[in-house]
Amino acid sequence: MITIALSKGRIYKQSLPLLAAAGVEPTEDPETSRKLILDTTQASVKLVVIRATDVPTYVQFGAADIGFVGKDTLMEHSSHGISEMLDLGISRCRLSVAYPADAKNNGKRQLKIATKYVNIANRYFATKGIQTEIIKLYGSMELAPLVGLADCIVDLVETGNTLKANNMVEGEVIANISCRLIANNAALKTRHSSINELVEKIGAAVNNSAK
Repeated sequence: MITIALSKGRIYKQSLPLLAAAGVEPTEDPETSRKLILDTTQASVKLVVIRATDVPTYVQFGAADIGFVGKDTLMEHSSHGISEMLDLGISRCRLSVAYPADAKNNGKRQLKIATKYVNIANRYFATKGIQTEIIKLYGSMELAPLVGLADCIVDLVETGNTLKANNMVEGEVIANISCRLIANNAALKTRHSSINELVEKIGAAVNNSAK
């Protein structure tokens, strides 16, 4: 049995064609089903649909054998016990620093930063020699500088329209982000052939979609 962890929302929707090309399709819609573990068209494969931030944890501790998760979540999470197998090329965006359009950092050596990516922000600004006060938020990041809570934010940017609407500009890009396929290291050893076969099929689907 192989258990695949998927995050709700955009990653789930964009992952479905890749899974279908590999012969794996859920037999129920997770948006309407009350089940927490979904059967698929392959009797040996199950799906668990969970919060994005929980996917690495499920895979790390073996509750799921493989998972589909954004690179940003992987960067924030400890990678112990996990192997990154494929760049799936979906859910592309950027993890960036953004400032009020009329401010930027103005050469400050200490910044108040609003973000849910605490570990990433700490590491990034430490390499630049900038002292930080991290304010952890889970949503509406753009509001923090507008009300004086923070000097800037670290968040995902796709089109930049939300930043523009709130008179903010994208500054430094910390990393280009896409969805990755990860695997539990122990499962790779104990179920090497079955997991690798599925990973190869998904990889072929990724290559075909890129053509």
